[in-house]
Amino acid sequence: MPKMLSVLLGFMLMNVTCFSQAKPGKAVIKTPGVQCDICKNRVEKYLSSEYGVSTVKVDIKKGTTTVTWIPDRTNIEIIKTDIANLGFDADDVTAEPDSFNLLPACCKKHVESVDSTKTAP
Repeated sequence: MPKMLSVLLGFMLMNVTCFSQAKPGKAVIKTPGVQCDICKNRVEKYLSSEYGVSTVKVDIKKGTTTVTWIPDRTNIEIIKTDIANLGFDADDVTAEPDSFNLLPACCKKHVESVDSTKTAP
């Protein structure tokens, strides 16, 4: 009987623990510099291996990256910084210049053409 009681108590504690977890975070981040499958795979692979990131989906056509994460383990600012450290702009976080220089030529070409179309105020 004591064995049965401890098993039942264990199941009840597991249920309480499962329900007390925070709701996963989800965001769509603008990543216009991701323009080819090489860079798409780079971002998805890197972010997928980051602590707390649940899912990553890069949409090249829309220029966005959709990420879900566990709030207890990471947050949106860390994820944006991770993308910037790969060499890509992520919303308001600018790409790390040294990492940008390591990108394949196709992605650097796109970003340079976007920068050249901007006009000075």
